[in-house]
Amino acid sequence: MDNLIGKTLDGLYTIQELIGAGGMANVYKAVVSAPGGPVPEGTVVAVKVLRQELMHDADLVRRFKNESKAISLLNHPNIVKVYDVSVSENLQYIVMECVEGMTLREYLNERGGKITSRETVHFIAQILRALDHAHRNGVVHRDIKPQNIMLLDNGQLRMMDFGIARISRAENQLSGGKAMGSVHYISPEQAKGEETDPKSDIYSVGVMMYEMLSGRLPFDADDMVEVARKQIRDTPKPLAELAPDVPLGLVQITERAMAKLPVNRYSSATEMLEALDAYVQDPSVTFQYQYVKEEPEKVVNDPMPQKRSIRR
Repeated sequence: MDNLIGKTLDGLYTIQELIGAGGMANVYKAVVSAPGGPVPEGTVVAVKVLRQELMHDADLVRRFKNESKAISLLNHPNIVKVYDVSVSENLQYIVMECVEGMTLREYLNERGGKITSRETVHFIAQILRALDHAHRNGVVHRDIKPQNIMLLDNGQLRMMDFGIARISRAENQLSGGKAMGSVHYISPEQAKGEETDPKSDIYSVGVMMYEMLSGRLPFDADDMVEVARKQIRDTPKPLAELAPDVPLGLVQITERAMAKLPVNRYSSATEMLEALDAYVQDPSVTFQYQYVKEEPEKVVNDPMPQKRSIRR
């Protein structure tokens, strides 16, 4: 039995059950069992606890602290709320809003991986609004994927898991040159272990759009390092071929978000939202995007040498 279940953390949060387990942390359902906390007594919350066996891993502890710092800055209806953060020598945890629903990954799986253009726009717009808020507060998520987005019964999304988010340019690369994030959704520059910025999140959103509209990922392989190489060097099968029913304007929006060179992507989540709004206003709209030609191809020996840093 889990040794935290039944215990009360800091006299406030009584752990009831394990509701999720990840590579670096477990998530528990808990209840606020005393007055004086950040939310009223009796409130059901989610408590994300750094796994005990990882407490001595300086890199993972840093990432966990970084998530605490990142999401405590944010307050947006499409981002899971954070109520409390506790970092001590023996226990590190984040107290968050307990979101009832399913992940966007589960929702897509239930529908065979493909959803309508209308639903895609509905979901992507919410994700972009959350990212716009995060980016304006200096936070780059760096791990945008359907598994990290909760879907409520009313159709509203909540973005979560800022575990490898980067706080402003000042901190440069948290990964120390390692590519981080979920390999099927990471940007080419992230796959190379280079510095990332809001345009890296835009790329990941483009991959999600491609998947939602076509029912398949743009790049896949048995080996995760090979997927990373494909993110860097390969061109995905045209969305218009995979999903000929998708309006051209929506195809163009997806392709711009997924451009290999960051300079060719939308400059911000706001700009991409404006394009989506133009499409909603007129589904027959098309865009006259201009693209910078690709730089001379560089030899990439091994974009992701540290396999242990790659997460599915």
